[in-house]
Amino acid sequence: MTEFAHILIASHGTPGAQAAERAAFALCRARGRLSHLIVVPDLWRGMMGDDWLNNASTRDDYGKYVENQLQRETQSHIDRLRSQALARDIAYEFRVVLGKPTECLLAFSREAAPDLVLIGAPRPKGVSGLRSRMHPEQLAGTLAVPLLVIPYPR
Repeated sequence: MTEFAHILIASHGTPGAQAAERAAFALCRARGRLSHLIVVPDLWRGMMGDDWLNNASTRDDYGKYVENQLQRETQSHIDRLRSQALARDIAYEFRVVLGKPTECLLAFSREAAPDLVLIGAPRPKGVSGLRSRMHPEQLAGTLAVPLLVIPYPR
């Protein structure tokens, strides 16, 4: 099996993203490097619940709650991957950005210059969850390195 020195993975902890994480660790050689991108979709920017929150104080409290919850979930995800990388003697770096997932991955890949980019396949129809997905067809046509899309776990 081919091993890569530097892999970039876009992962946010869903089952499909975790399948991509497992593949990244299997493909990254010891003393290699894993660059991890977490994209908080820009749709969260407007999630203040204005339709049911009727005063500024309540809106601010709710906004802080959502932000703190996202921050806790993101940190937990980072800690989990950092621990796995350390156990495998793989250098780990991460970046958390707010934006459109595909655009953010393309920008980070230009900066990080990996040997391989890994993502999970889009969630199948009927599986619940937020649909803020990457666009593999756009990535494949734009990336300067190979793209590997890992199938959704069954």
